[in-house]
Amino acid sequence: MAKAVTKKHKIALLTAGGLAPCLSAAVGGLIMEYSKKLPKAEIIGYRNGYMGLLKGWSVNVTPAVRKSAAIMLTHGGSPIGNSRVKLTNVKDCIKRGLVVEGQNPLHVAAEQLVKDGITILHTIGGDDTNTTAADLAAYLASNNYNLTVVGLPKTIDNDVIPIKQSLGAVTAAEQGAIFFENSINEQSTNPRMLLIHEVMGRNCGWLTAATADVYRKRLKKQKFVPDFNLSMAHKDIDAVYIPELAIDLEAEAKRLKKVMDSKDCVTIFLSEGAGVEDIVAEMQARGEEAARDAFGHVKIDLINPGQWFAKRFAELVGAEKTLVQKSGYFARSSKANKEDLALIKKMVLEAVKNGLKGVSGVIGNDEEKRGAPLRAVEFPRIKGGKNFNTNEKWFGQVLKEIGQPKGKAISVKH
Repeated sequence: MAKAVTKKHKIALLTAGGLAPCLSAAVGGLIMEYSKKLPKAEIIGYRNGYMGLLKGWSVNVTPAVRKSAAIMLTHGGSPIGNSRVKLTNVKDCIKRGLVVEGQNPLHVAAEQLVKDGITILHTIGGDDTNTTAADLAAYLASNNYNLTVVGLPKTIDNDVIPIKQSLGAVTAAEQGAIFFENSINEQSTNPRMLLIHEVMGRNCGWLTAATADVYRKRLKKQKFVPDFNLSMAHKDIDAVYIPELAIDLEAEAKRLKKVMDSKDCVTIFLSEGAGVEDIVAEMQARGEEAARDAFGHVKIDLINPGQWFAKRFAELVGAEKTLVQKSGYFARSSKANKEDLALIKKMVLEAVKNGLKGVSGVIGNDEEKRGAPLRAVEFPRIKGGKNFNTNEKWFGQVLKEIGQPKGKAISVKH
């Protein structure tokens, strides 16, 4: 350990992928911890993720930044910027002008790291960011580049395999609930209102389920005037639809039609990934192709699952008006809450420890090694698209209380 600490290090940080309520805090936490352990070591941040690494765009962590690093814990977003770049997608990198024809992006990235004298690289991102980091780490190792790559798991979906809890997810659920505490009041603007809360989550329904759980817990703490048509029922959720559970549309329409007749409104929490496959299939049947990003993911914001679902469900429940509200950008742009800050601190300490020991991987509680403390999970084992465990007791309680049958679990395609 002493040898690792006395070795001359230069540390680089990058954030990538979509936002999550942890990026700024994680960057600040890493700067603070390295300033304690290696006060003289150089630290830089690559701007806009892997794009900045390929282009050589970086910003120095000055003494003034070190002194102010704790302020980053109180902000959302990323102070060094994000982007979605896959280093193994050569065509996309060429198309975007990040490399030229004949260049290997992995080699370009590696050469930039060597040029900058980096010994420890910290990647803060989700499965795409860290699987790209895995590709980079493997390339570096096979070409005898002496570099340690340590990732921090960031995703509001909480869907990184085999990481138990990703940074930012808990805060996103809380913020999604806060967002909907205002949006729910739109149900009073019109008779027979269908209100859909579309929550982020491509393949995993954890965030939708957790947001519903937090929303209802907060709802139960409020006071109501039921004799004047202001009851908890009017502001409660009536359905939670996620990718992992099949939706019996006909049966649910009958159930929710009764709810509409009873309280003059229906409120649904919908995971944005719950209907994507059906939408894409419908588009392909029309001879259209869904736009995809560099990682091959369908660009969900362009196909609008909430509106698609609303059009098909409104008639079935007899809605006079429908409204789709999306909490995603609001929730993911938030600063980290106390629970996430505590997890960020623990992961930062472990990330720095592993960086100094020369151990590469993604920091997290390894679900495949039950009872194991935080550790650097090996990069080849990192994958995206972890399904939400619909057998969680708290989720079962949510469905029971809102009167929704659980439905049959389905295998989610990735």
